[in-house]
Amino acid sequence: MAYHLELSPAAQRDIRKLDPHIRKRINSDLLRLEEAPRPAGAERLHAKEKLYRLHVGPKKNYRVIYQIKDEVLLVLVIRVGDRKEVYRRLK
Repeated sequence: MAYHLELSPAAQRDIRKLDPHIRKRINSDLLRLEEAPRPAGAERLHAKEKLYRLHVGPKKNYRVIYQIKDEVLLVLVIRVGDRKEVYRRLK
């Protein structure tokens, strides 16, 4: 049972701004979410919105903030960015 991965417009912009080698690594990490939307290391951020956080990229310095919609088998990526900035842009 594979999930469909979808990027929000904000997440698409975030990924375009990254260096090409980091972008490639993060894209491969994102594709793994289709098979396992709750991998080891994924943490729940907000119970109400069902947001999750995943450490990705080289040295795990980047975060992917995403939402899982089990009823339609969808993983919606909300934001992608450096661990220092991604949470500020969530609000």
